[in-house]
Amino acid sequence: MKKTIRFSIPVIVLLLLNSCNQFLDETPDNRVALDTPEKCAQLLTNAYSAASYNFTEWMGDNVTFTAGTTRLPEHEQLYAWEDVTSVNQDTPAFFWSATYEAIAHANEVLAIIDGLAGDEDLKRAVKGEALLARAYGHFMLVNIFAEHYNEDNAKRRDGVPYVEEPETEFIKKYERNSVEEVYEKVERDLLDGLELVDESFLANSGKYHFTKTSALAFASRFYLFKGDMANCIKYSSEMLGDDPSTYVKDLQTLLEEYIEPQDFLRSFTSTADASNLLVIRNITNAHISVGYWPSPALAQEIFSKPSWLPIDLRFSDRYPIFVRGTDNLGFGKYDFLFERSSLTSDVGLNYTIDPVFRGEEVLLNRAEAYVRDNRVANAITDLQTLANKRYPGGSPITQQRLREFYGTTNTQLAVFQFILDERRKEFIHEGLRWFDIKRFEIPVQHITQEFDLIVLDSDDDRKVLQIPQSAIDIGGLEPNPR
Repeated sequence: MKKTIRFSIPVIVLLLLNSCNQFLDETPDNRVALDTPEKCAQLLTNAYSAASYNFTEWMGDNVTFTAGTTRLPEHEQLYAWEDVTSVNQDTPAFFWSATYEAIAHANEVLAIIDGLAGDEDLKRAVKGEALLARAYGHFMLVNIFAEHYNEDNAKRRDGVPYVEEPETEFIKKYERNSVEEVYEKVERDLLDGLELVDESFLANSGKYHFTKTSALAFASRFYLFKGDMANCIKYSSEMLGDDPSTYVKDLQTLLEEYIEPQDFLRSFTSTADASNLLVIRNITNAHISVGYWPSPALAQEIFSKPSWLPIDLRFSDRYPIFVRGTDNLGFGKYDFLFERSSLTSDVGLNYTIDPVFRGEEVLLNRAEAYVRDNRVANAITDLQTLANKRYPGGSPITQQRLREFYGTTNTQLAVFQFILDERRKEFIHEGLRWFDIKRFEIPVQHITQEFDLIVLDSDDDRKVLQIPQSAIDIGGLEPNPR
């Protein structure tokens, strides 16, 4: 169902496009002159959202009430599944605006790249990256601000506006595309971009841009979320190649080699690590002592494991685990970085380098697709590849052992649950758990400061985050149901 609306994908985008790329020549009216493929390639550094979706962790089942941390209103609203009123970093509104800003940069390039003179191979590569960046931005928006894709009702569910042209009017008419329409357009841009992208033009900054490898990882996630298991397996396999273990982080070596915790954090997100496929600089406070974190008891629950597996390196004595608040826990993954507003200023923005696609995700995506395609033995092979680097020295994973651990005679169910549990452990604090909560209608319980129990039901409307108030009030975009 389409709704025609008057909605400004933040007007600030136009201002940013005029000012944030000082390396480009300017026309007399102060607009960027995108007149070469090289300048277009440079502009695409801004086609990746500066906003992290890690705020979804505070809504999920990886956290509980945390005393002693800084808790802003937006943290409390997210934890209670209330509509967030703030537009600060780590909020839905910030993610919405920053992601549409990124999309606007991609659209500026796509509008002119075909008509420019220059190296045709470079033009193809630039166009491919722009298409992938546009597709990725819209894909994350629709999965946060709309219902999860369901073939039976995707035509009838409102998604988000799929913006395909530069914004040249102060307020422009847009349509809120259905979830199905957004997925169709994402798929088109994804496949076209995958055909064109060529990282050979990216010199030493490849993993900060879409490459063929990270585009395949995107395809793996896209088709998993769409429920197309055959294509998820196809693109996952193309990315993982003959030796999937290459793309699984060698956690034991990382833990053995670090001297200070910061050494580990830098190594964990390093572009030199083969498991990190696409890294993005995200403005966020989500990795410092703010908001909500797992208690020791909850962490023990998350990292519970069968007795036939040895210690989990992700929950070992050597793993850098930080105290958050009074006694809650934070698992070290991201280096804490700070950008001053000027050379002499003490104020600025916290940010991290965030691997938004990792090889471990692709491996687990394929394992899930195998299970849902009734290819259980293949799934166990992928799970063993991960387990070899997370539970070194453990007994082999078998169907019988998984059935016994989960107390079921249903092999598919046991293997599927193990995949969900491993994904939860592997990506704790990375924001991906929320999408499993949506996809599989997992209920969530939180304890409040007053020790009251609050519940997010399996099919709760609040799992679809509310469209920003500015888009509702100014743009006329209909809010999501509550």
